[in-house]
Formats: sequence, structure tokens, C-alpha cells
Amino acid sequence: MEIETHDTLAVLGHPHRLDLFRLLMRRYPDRVPAGELAASLGIKASTMSTYLAALQRVGLVAQERAGTSLLYSIDMANVRQVFGYLFADCCRGRPDLCLPFDTGPVPMPVPTKDRKYNVLFICTGNSARSIFAETLLRDMAGDRFTVFSAGTKPYSELNPFALKVLRDKGHDTSALRAKNVSEFSGPDAPGLDFVFTVCNQAANEDCPAWEGQPISGHWGMPDPVKVTGTDAEKSLAFQHAYGALKHRIEAFTALPVESLDRIALQSAVDEIGRLRNEETA
Repeated sequence: MEIETHDTLAVLGHPHRLDLFRLLMRRYPDRVPAGELAASLGIKASTMSTYLAALQRVGLVAQERAGTSLLYSIDMANVRQVFGYLFADCCRGRPDLCLPFDTGPVPMPVPTKDRKYNVLFICTGNSARSIFAETLLRDMAGDRFTVFSAGTKPYSELNPFALKVLRDKGHDTSALRAKNVSEFSGPDAPGLDFVFTVCNQAANEDCPAWEGQPISGHWGMPDPVKVTGTDAEKSLAFQHAYGALKHRIEAFTALPVESLDRIALQSAVDEIGRLRNEETA
């Protein structure tokens, strides 16, 4: 294992390969086409293939064929094995030496009578998908969660098709607004327990780690704003996005958050990210 770990660290020692590894970690559990990875990182396709091959060789990345496309994802079992080895060997299994890394279960904060979990949904424009998620979770479980949404490059106004879907479903949209993700960092920002990206572009961006290490998940889905055609076709795309998010948020609200340790909760959040993007409204 020691020789394999040295080889793995050597592969990750290249800055562009490390950037690729970090991007795939942010997109986990997604399977991402090589072309999208290359475009996100500004790397030539031939060079990207070389980097992916190196990460595959040391077991950090898995490849899967879907039709004529090759898709790539993190091999989480091997990643855990590498970090577990480093913790056991370098840190001698002592979390007091290697904090904040800890391989043991870390429970979420014990809820009090008045405490609610803070949840942030992020997409690029904060005009549709993250707004859907914010509204759905607030209306489904506002007694358990305080919900926010934000965009990395927010539009000035919410999408009119998104607002119509929400109103047609009976949601109150009067307090909704587009917000920049910067509102949720800094000393005056609310402490976050969960952070979810709901679009691939936002997950691809290299954002700093959140304070307090909230549970994070990627629930990416197609952007309905980019759909062209008739108003009916556009409206259908927004209906599908709403339905897919409703499906995932129903699964999230069913989790016994208060009784799960951090590892089990992260695993459950990742599993929700694997749910199909289908309308269930």
C-alpha cells in the first residue's frame, strides 16, 4: 500500500491533475464527459485524456462507457482507502494530530427546541432551479430547516417561467429574490449545515471550503433556462426541473437527520444525488 500511495500522491502532485481531481470530487456522484471536464478547466482534449489516464491508473477515477461517450467519476472506495492509509500511517490514527481530518462518525449538532438546520442551494443564476429548491424545502419542512438559495453569477430577476410554475403549484413567491453566494460567507453570514449545488456549472467552479464543514451534495440537473422553442416547450422544461427537485427534496426531508452521524448523512445525501431527473409533481 505504501508504494501505491506514493504513486497516488505523485499523480496528485501535478497542479492540473489535482484541479481535475478536485472538480470530480465536487461533482460526485456524477459521471462527467471528458469534454465537459476539459472545457471547465480550459485544458486541451488530448491533455485531459492523459490526466484522466493517470488518475485511473492509481485508482482515483473510474471510467464508464455510455453509448459512444466515456464518462468519468471519482472511485470513492479507493479515495477513502488512500486517505484512510494516510490517517493511520502518518497520523498514527490520532485525530488530535491531524485535525480537522477524522475518520470516525461525527454527529450533527444536537437539535434544541428552537434550533433548525440551515440549508443553502446554489446554482449559477439563482433564477430557477435553486429558487425551486429553496421554495420546496421551505414549504415542505420549514419547521425543521431554514432555507436559502444563491447564485455564483445571479441574474437580476427571477425567471418568469419559474415563477409561474411555483404560483401554479400554490407556492408564495412574494419574498423570493436572486442573491449572490457572497451573502453567505463572512462573519455575519448564517452558519450552514447543508450546502447543495443544483447545477453542474456551479459545482464546476472552484469555490473555497465552507466554514464549519457543512454536509455538501451535488444534485445537478439540466438548466431549463437554456431550453429553446415554443413557450409550451419551455414551460415543460421548467415543470421537469421542479418535479426532479421535488423528488429529491421529498427524499431529503424523509431522512432522520437528527439521528444520523455525519458519514451516514453524507452517504444519504450522495444517494439522493443519484436519483433520476424525472418529473414527479
